[in-house]
Amino acid sequence: MRSVLITGANRGIGLETAKQLAKEGLFVYLGSRDIGKGRAIAQELTGNGLQHIRAIEIDVTQPGTILSAKNSIENEQGQLDILINNAGISGIVPQNALETGVDHYKKVFDTNLYGVIQVTQTFMDLLRRSPAPRIVNVSTSVASLTLQSNADWPAYHYAKYAAYGASKAAMNMYTVHLAYEMRDTAFKINAVCPGLTKTDFTNFIGGEIAIAAKRIIKYALVDQDGPTGKFFSEETNPDSGEIPW
Repeated sequence: MRSVLITGANRGIGLETAKQLAKEGLFVYLGSRDIGKGRAIAQELTGNGLQHIRAIEIDVTQPGTILSAKNSIENEQGQLDILINNAGISGIVPQNALETGVDHYKKVFDTNLYGVIQVTQTFMDLLRRSPAPRIVNVSTSVASLTLQSNADWPAYHYAKYAAYGASKAAMNMYTVHLAYEMRDTAFKINAVCPGLTKTDFTNFIGGEIAIAAKRIIKYALVDQDGPTGKFFSEETNPDSGEIPW
C-alpha cells in the first residue's frame, strides 16, 4: 500500500486531498500542528468509512516534530511514497512592498519556504526507498514572475501579497533545483497551484475545494512518463496546465 504525508492537512485543501487519497486506497498521514485536532478529524473520517488514515504531529517550523514524524512513518511503513508540502500561511493582509516589515517576511518564509525545505530534506531518505517517489509543492499562480509582471494578467494589480508571493516564488525555485538534482531518478517533483478555492484561507472566495484537491492529486499520482520540474495551474491554463515560472 502506497503511503502519503500531507502537511497542513487538518483543514482546507489539505484535508480534502487527504480524503480523496484515502478513497484511492493510500495510507494517508494527515499532518497537523495541533495533534489533538488532527486526531479528532482522523477519527471522524474513520467513522465515516475511510480507512488507513492517521493523524501525525508535524509543525514545519519545528525540526523536532518533523524528525519525530519521519521516525514514526519509518517505523510503520519503512518508506514514504508521496510527500505533499501543503502547509502554508498567507500572513497579514495587505502586504505591500514598501511597508511590509522584514519580520513579517521572515515569518511567512519560515513556513512557506524553510518549512518545505526542512520537511523535504528530512523525508528524502524514506522517499528514496519508494519505487515511484512523488513530491508536490503546493504553490500559487501569483508566484509566477512571468505572469505577475504582465500588465494584462488579471492579478497584476492585486498587490496584497508581496511577502506571500515572494515566499512561494522562492519555493518554486527550490522545486526547480530539487527536480534537477533528482532528474536521473524515479522522482517526479512539481509545483502545483490548486487555484483560488473556497476555504478560510481565501475567506471562502473561489472554486470548489474538491476540484482544487484533484489538481494536486493529479501530480501526486503521476505515472513514470509524467512531468517533473514543472509548474502547473489548471485554473490559469486549462489546456496543458503548465504555466511559466
